[in-house]
Amino acid sequence: MLIKQNIGWREFSQFPNLSLTNVQDDDILVYVQHLSVLRTDFKNRFEDVLTMEIPQWIINPYDDIEESDVTLQEELDGISTNEELKVQFRMGYQQFWLQKDIPVAYPALWIIARKFLTAFPTSYLVERGFSMVANLVTKN
Repeated sequence: MLIKQNIGWREFSQFPNLSLTNVQDDDILVYVQHLSVLRTDFKNRFEDVLTMEIPQWIINPYDDIEESDVTLQEELDGISTNEELKVQFRMGYQQFWLQKDIPVAYPALWIIARKFLTAFPTSYLVERGFSMVANLVTKN
């Protein structure tokens, strides 16, 4: 949104090469329209990722969190009392959940956490695959 506004105001700081050219008003209108379409396309393509609500216990399982599911609450209680895991958590929540002991010791939590840890890479790979196919089809 900011880039679109800046281009509309002829502020090309994000595009230094563009500032070196003589840009016509019609060109600026095309650029602004293109950025609007691009933004809409991103919102549609990545709506599931943008609207994803990550449970707080995934980011920090050591916070005082009340979970309505009894099994999840029991496993969260188990994590909060495990001093060895607390040390591992200092390396970051991604590394914490990817330890090989987590799926075995806390299977209910792992099932949910795994979905959130793989959401972005999975979407990225699918989008990249579609882009590659589109490039192949248009080049042939």
